[in-house]
Amino acid sequence: MSRLGVVTAVAVAFLMLGRAMLASEAEDTRTALNLAKLIQAARSVISANQDLINDPDIGDKGLTGDVVLAAALERFKQSTEIDPMSVDADSREGRLLRAGMEAIREVTDEHQDFINREGVGFKAFIPAVFGRLITERLGEKVGDLAEIKITAPPHLVRNRKARPDAWELEVIEQKLATAEWPRGQIFAESFESKGRNAFRVAVPEYYAASCLSCHGEPKGEIDITGYPKEGAQEGDLGGVISITLFKAEE
Repeated sequence: MSRLGVVTAVAVAFLMLGRAMLASEAEDTRTALNLAKLIQAARSVISANQDLINDPDIGDKGLTGDVVLAAALERFKQSTEIDPMSVDADSREGRLLRAGMEAIREVTDEHQDFINREGVGFKAFIPAVFGRLITERLGEKVGDLAEIKITAPPHLVRNRKARPDAWELEVIEQKLATAEWPRGQIFAESFESKGRNAFRVAVPEYYAASCLSCHGEPKGEIDITGYPKEGAQEGDLGGVISITLFKAEE
């Protein structure tokens, strides 16, 4: 082969490799975003049912694992136009979504006595708690494939286990929390985590009006959960869903 032929072959090989890497990153991004949207859908169901959950005069609320999961899947389908059960069950995305669905059902069913307790008003079974419990259960199920964590800027973290790691902190401070960062835009990159090659995605979340009863004004006032309010405004960056997808070992 001529020198020109060798150079051309190498160039073509690099081009094909680049395309393969882009396709892999696009697939990883889609997987991470769909997993984040499933968690968000589940939390929104709990948010929408806070009055029912906290009603001291009603025993059985009817919010079983199957009911909550069905409502979450309906919201997920509306936001993604994807039926998670249609995703190949043997694919990484299929395994993660199914594990997420199992986690939603299991966590809800395990807290039925608490949810249905009569004579008690505020149950503290709020979206933030539900989200944390789901991600912890997911870690138990698929820790070899991925890690999912709900974190936030350090001054907003109420649970020490949710503190951002070094990568998350840099992404929050240098990107997501800056005035220049486009609202809602994720950040993703290949980055080593725990000694393994990984693809990491940070999904920003912003305070909605419903969040401000606990996180809004007046700053410092103790909210219903026992924490001081942060004085946040609607639309402020309030949290980050951090997803780490581990790459297969070579």
